[in-house]
Amino acid sequence: MRGLAVAAIALTSVLSMAACAKDTGGTQPGSTNTAEGCKLADKPPAAAATSSAAASDQKVDGSALKVGLAYDIGGRGDASFNDSAAAGLDKAKADFGIKPENVKELTAAPNEAEDAKLTRLRQLAGEGFNPIIGVGFAYAESLKVVAPEFPNVKFAIVDGVVDGAANVTPLVFAEEQGSFLAGVIAAYQSKACHVGFVGGVEIPLIQKFQAGFEQGAKAAAPDIKIEEKYLTPAGDFTGFQDPTKGQEVATGQIEAGADVLYHAAGASGKGVFSAAKTAGVKAIGVDSDQYNQKTVEESKDVIISSMLKRVDVAVYDFVGAVAKNDLASLPKAFDLSVDGVGYATSGGKIDAELQGVLEGYKAQIIAGKIKVSDKP
Repeated sequence: MRGLAVAAIALTSVLSMAACAKDTGGTQPGSTNTAEGCKLADKPPAAAATSSAAASDQKVDGSALKVGLAYDIGGRGDASFNDSAAAGLDKAKADFGIKPENVKELTAAPNEAEDAKLTRLRQLAGEGFNPIIGVGFAYAESLKVVAPEFPNVKFAIVDGVVDGAANVTPLVFAEEQGSFLAGVIAAYQSKACHVGFVGGVEIPLIQKFQAGFEQGAKAAAPDIKIEEKYLTPAGDFTGFQDPTKGQEVATGQIEAGADVLYHAAGASGKGVFSAAKTAGVKAIGVDSDQYNQKTVEESKDVIISSMLKRVDVAVYDFVGAVAKNDLASLPKAFDLSVDGVGYATSGGKIDAELQGVLEGYKAQIIAGKIKVSDKP
């Protein structure tokens, strides 16, 4: 009997220690906590299996097109927004038979005068390029002027709408939906339950990234702490092309305790990655799959994922729709339901369990069970 009593006491002690470990974040089977990190909310229901739609066998002939692309600041090589547009153009050239000499790319300068954008668009239209894509909302005002001057040219604008211009197609995205998933990733990957958001310029478009990220992080871990800071105020667009300032702000968030950083800062994100690498913390990229971007290759080991804003898909689909003379086939917004936004898994940092969680949240957003705000 004395032996049984001792065994019972020992078992009670073990159970007490296990309960204590669970309460303090120990790894127990079925626990919603991690050994280090956030107390996580219950996982969303698993996403139902879906069969992918069969790819269209229709051959699109774009050999007669002359395509003009007017980049935002940073241009091809920014490892982010513009590079995604460039990837869509490159794929369109290859798939639709567009001749290299029938493609022209021009790039905006930081804080340039509006006249420069007008000149750029007029140059492309005057040289016979059609369609022409303005990569970025900064082209909205210029297109209000230039599009009516060239009514037979099909224009498109990424991230913008030009009211009253029938020949301008808006290519807009649900950035907040993709950023929600980035927030979930950050919550699951943070050991300190403390994450950060670095925005390039404090404007409504970039606030959509912040809003989704914060909502996703808090949905996954209600007690998570979130740092947020913008590099420049509205009107000063150098925040999209200042890696030094990006590194400085990211370093400040890391020193405050954040160990996973998400940026929506264009080329300034290179500095965010550098700060994360120096400090040995993690980062989430934006727009393109930045793990595979050559211009940030030295920091790729800290990039756990990227929020994919499929500007490449939008550019590709727009050029294809012009070639088919079927602009009505384009979605009103590139959201999760059409894979217009999403997340990258390159580098193997997103395991099967976390991917299942992400797909569960994605399914709930698509079904309308989770409404993602576009304002912080």
